[in-house]
Amino acid sequence: MLDLAGVSTRYGANPMLRDVTLTLREGEVTCLLGSNGSGKTTLIRTIVGLVRPFAGAITFRGDRIDRLKPNQVVRRGIGVVPEGRRVFPRMTVEENLRMGAYAEWRARDLAERMARVFALFPRLAERRAQRAATMSGGEQAMLAMGRALMSRPALLLLDEPSLGLSPLLVEQLFDIVQAINGQGTTVFLVEQNARKSLAIAHRGYVLQKGEIVGAGTAAELRASDVVRHAYLTT
Repeated sequence: MLDLAGVSTRYGANPMLRDVTLTLREGEVTCLLGSNGSGKTTLIRTIVGLVRPFAGAITFRGDRIDRLKPNQVVRRGIGVVPEGRRVFPRMTVEENLRMGAYAEWRARDLAERMARVFALFPRLAERRAQRAATMSGGEQAMLAMGRALMSRPALLLLDEPSLGLSPLLVEQLFDIVQAINGQGTTVFLVEQNARKSLAIAHRGYVLQKGEIVGAGTAAELRASDVVRHAYLTT
């Protein structure tokens, strides 16, 4: 579904991604593991057009997207939940969700999409008139995911969705990611929580200092000495 071939980026003179090549297969959950500063968020920002690569190519369903604007990337069928959630704090739950469907405002479509989100996140339905700023971190995480789903993405990019959540909420979040994938959405899960990510992913990659240093099925990565020592030790 999505291919990165030799993608390199930089911020000013500082290289961030170096010759990154990876493939996301349709219908799967693919995880990207890496520590803070490894370039995970830069990779997400590059896919959605916020950072332009100076080398390499990004294709989505066979079409180049690495020169598109972010709104054009979203219209192609890619949704994103950014690191830190980034909900609109002064807007209500329902208003935040409507912003996720900004490209299509037909009332019937909006109602159907919102019903799907509320089925996944019943708590959002209970708080549809509540301002996002007054919600807990877990509720904001649900809202950010729901907002991204309002565009009916074929591919959902999740950047550190479990960051700052309690262990119980982390469990719930990963269950929801599995449910979203089970409904047919391809997922790219960018996470530091390697144990949980590999438990639900079909395959994955390891990013260190802007370079892919490991790749394989989830089972292969769990068995890797590098992954076990760096990410799976308690």
